[in-house]
Amino acid sequence: MDKALDQAIEFLTSPSVTPPTSSAVVEALLQAETTAKRTKVSHGYSQLIGTWRLGFITGTKRSRQRAGVILGSGRFLPKWIKIYLSYSPSESSQDQGTVQNAVQLGPLQIVLTGPTQFYPKTNILAFDFSQIRISLSGLTLYQGYIKGGQDRETRFYEQPLKEQAFFTYFLVENRCIAARGRGGGLAIWSK
Repeated sequence: MDKALDQAIEFLTSPSVTPPTSSAVVEALLQAETTAKRTKVSHGYSQLIGTWRLGFITGTKRSRQRAGVILGSGRFLPKWIKIYLSYSPSESSQDQGTVQNAVQLGPLQIVLTGPTQFYPKTNILAFDFSQIRISLSGLTLYQGYIKGGQDRETRFYEQPLKEQAFFTYFLVENRCIAARGRGGGLAIWSK
């Protein structure tokens, strides 16, 4: 793993490590993505199972001068913002399961859940958030389907990939995962 990525993971998992520059992390992510494409690295859904904390993101911006998406500078999320992504397996298929995205701000917690489908040839994980739970200090204030969620959840495995949200994972290790989202941004999660 690149030195900047290694230092970024250390920063995300240890309280006293100094972070690398955002530009160094973005460059290291782009290099890791290029290497994964060139070597045709293949991952399995089982490698994603578990809970991962979002630590670094890049935004994207559209450019009028050039077609396509340009990455933003990237930034580490503040330690007080806790965003966790959890994948769990399905009993019926090794490439299907459930995703849970939990955001915690003090005593308030918002949890989105839904189905997943992993495409091992392309390392793409498609997902949909169909349900929501809002809690305050552990007390559930609301739990139910997001508008249209029950129907989307029922039809999820029949939809083509082009109609779904997805991440393309290019780095999957024991202590971190990194992916490019459908919108073009990059992200790192750590254990």
